Amino acid sequence: MITFTQKGDFKKTDSYLQKLLGFGKASFLDKYGRMGVDALSSATPIETGETAHSWGYEIVREKDTASIVFTNTHVNDGVNIAIILQYGHGTGTGGWVEGRDYINPAVQPIFDQILNEALREVK
Repeated sequence: MITFTQKGDFKKTDSYLQKLLGFGKASFLDKYGRMGVDALSSATPIETGETAHSWGYEIVREKDTASIVFTNTHVNDGVNIAIILQYGHGTGTGGWVEGRDYINPAVQPIFDQILNEALREVK
């Protein structure tokens, strides 16, 4: 029979993972937030440029997690323009303007970089 006994706690491991999530190292998440804003701005379809220049980000910290939330403040008549560019929208005359998936391809490389950096840190 094999028996495992553990004494102590996981304070060091928890501390390390918290730092990795950006709790103790804000520049980790800030770096990727800025990269995401740049990527989204570059990928946004441009007519006037207002939507492309309206990207921002927030770092949302909760008890055990941290998230980067990308925002776009270009709103016209209560409608977020970045969203209707992404998903499409109806016209006032009954037509439909097809959306263009520009958000996901812009941020996917950023997510991949976050994952790769996290994996390097864990190894």
